[in-house]
Amino acid sequence: MSKKRITVLTGAGISAESGIKTFRDAGGLWEGHDVMEVASPEGWIKNRALVIDFYNKRRAQLLEVNPNAGHLGLVELEEQYDVHIVTQNVDDLHERAGSSNIIHLHGELTKVRSLGNERLVYNWRKDLLEGDLCEEGHQLRPHIVWFGEEVPMLQKAAEVVSQSDIILVVGTSMQVYPAAGLVGVAPKFAPIIYIDPKPSLNYEMEMAENLVTIAEVATTGVRKVVDELLG
Repeated sequence: MSKKRITVLTGAGISAESGIKTFRDAGGLWEGHDVMEVASPEGWIKNRALVIDFYNKRRAQLLEVNPNAGHLGLVELEEQYDVHIVTQNVDDLHERAGSSNIIHLHGELTKVRSLGNERLVYNWRKDLLEGDLCEEGHQLRPHIVWFGEEVPMLQKAAEVVSQSDIILVVGTSMQVYPAAGLVGVAPKFAPIIYIDPKPSLNYEMEMAENLVTIAEVATTGVRKVVDELLG
């Protein structure tokens, strides 16, 4: 008998408890920068050195933190379920916790790719420098999906969600599209469990027939759900 599939949609809230800064504060700033300065193709063209330095600092910070109980709890679900993680986070904390199936919608901090050939992607845990080139001689850039760019993993994520028996939403308000629309492709019968200390429902979640909301941080909320599902 095949295992039931749980798809977990995660956002900044699950990594915040590990010490990763959330994407942007209420003023639309990210670490003191306007997000368009450091997370858009225009920002890259305008000030490449700033963008490279920004992601080098994010990467260095990531290497100093560890997965928390929220990440680790999701790994436990694999004992009895076919678990797929669809994350908006660019950190590698799900990987380091031990989750098996992870889709990164917005790219990965620990990878870089070629400006001249998007298929050339490299694992990268050190600082990126101007003059670091791919094997074809093109400058490398952060492997991050910036504002205004296609989300290449979106279709794969939608397929995973559409085949789910249970949807778990952790640490994301699901307000930023296109990722926010993923709940809308879940099967009608699938329960949606939403963990967030300050829940705010988007249109798709308001329309869900089987929504359960747990107003807690990721670490404690995930523990409750895992204990119930494995109970």
